[in-house]
Amino acid sequence: MNATVRSRVLLATAALALGLSLLFPLWRVSLTAPQYPEGLGMHIWAHTVSGVGPNDLQNINGLNHYIGMQTIEPESIPELKLIRPGIIAMMMLGMAAAAVGRMNWIRAWTVVLILTAVLGIADFWRWEYDYGHNLDLEHAPIQIPGMSYQPPLIGSKKLLNFTATSWPAIGGALAIASVVLGTAAAFSGGRTLTNDRHERVRKVA
Repeated sequence: MNATVRSRVLLATAALALGLSLLFPLWRVSLTAPQYPEGLGMHIWAHTVSGVGPNDLQNINGLNHYIGMQTIEPESIPELKLIRPGIIAMMMLGMAAAAVGRMNWIRAWTVVLILTAVLGIADFWRWEYDYGHNLDLEHAPIQIPGMSYQPPLIGSKKLLNFTATSWPAIGGALAIASVVLGTAAAFSGGRTLTNDRHERVRKVA
């Protein structure tokens, strides 16, 4: 079944939005506390992790040391080596599917994108869980039995005297828009070869 022009445009836009997400951070995690009135922030990109402010990541790692949390070292996170190439590949495949204009290509691309997004979110939650629960209590200056420090996936959460807040950043919003646009393209319907022939005959007549 051939895709309609609307489906192809929606898919091309979805692929472009996904590619543009590489230019911006995907997620932002912020920490606020009385001793840090301006807050500390961390940006998660497709290829690295950085502080929102010049010394934010260093300060977050310093705070983590006191409660036994792991140091955040972008080069040690294997997913950060895979996300950017994966997004580039999906963008190119999306553009190719839009050019070919077949509904089965468009729907297959959208299904793969949704499954990848779900797996990515699940892996992010798993990383946060390990980050907040796998503590080095033997060397932690501050030890609170039974306490864990898993940041929220989305929203805000109180961790001791800190409030941790986690939301999609611009890149994450673009990736979400890509999923929405891809889904719209997949459900926009298509045109059979018979319908195409009838349309051409009608225009000639």
